[in-house]
Amino acid sequence: MFGEGHPLPDPGLIKARVRSPGEKRAFVFAGVERTPIVSEAVADVFRTHAPGDVQLFPVNVEGESERYFVVNAARTVDCIDEARCREVQHYAEDDPFPEYAGEYRWINGLRIDPARTDGAHVLRPKRFRTAFIVSEEIKDALERVGSLGVAFERVTTSDGG
Repeated sequence: MFGEGHPLPDPGLIKARVRSPGEKRAFVFAGVERTPIVSEAVADVFRTHAPGDVQLFPVNVEGESERYFVVNAARTVDCIDEARCREVQHYAEDDPFPEYAGEYRWINGLRIDPARTDGAHVLRPKRFRTAFIVSEEIKDALERVGSLGVAFERVTTSDGG
């Protein structure tokens, strides 16, 4: 539910466990890379720079005393620039998942049109909610936090498209 890109009612107590112990990270994706779980410092970035674009729900991470949060991108925006993407695959009508017909199965080299983001700093693209997109401002602030378990990939081109 945290990967759908719309506001959610408070889910109550959320619990998570560490599947692969290792170096502690401030930002990771759980559940097939759809659910962002972040530290207090990363949550503060979202609170400060994108309060209208996200919801933050406390999550108890097994074995951790620090506070963590699930970040729900509360906006879905129709902003994919198919012509600039390297490769686009759609679900077909006869696909085993007919409920996804017309949606994107996968996009290689995702590109969005920044003019169509409605000023969102955090969003999930319509019909390809697998992607969790943040603005350059958010990216820079997150990198200053450090110890991230995510990598950033530019989805706009240098000419603004």
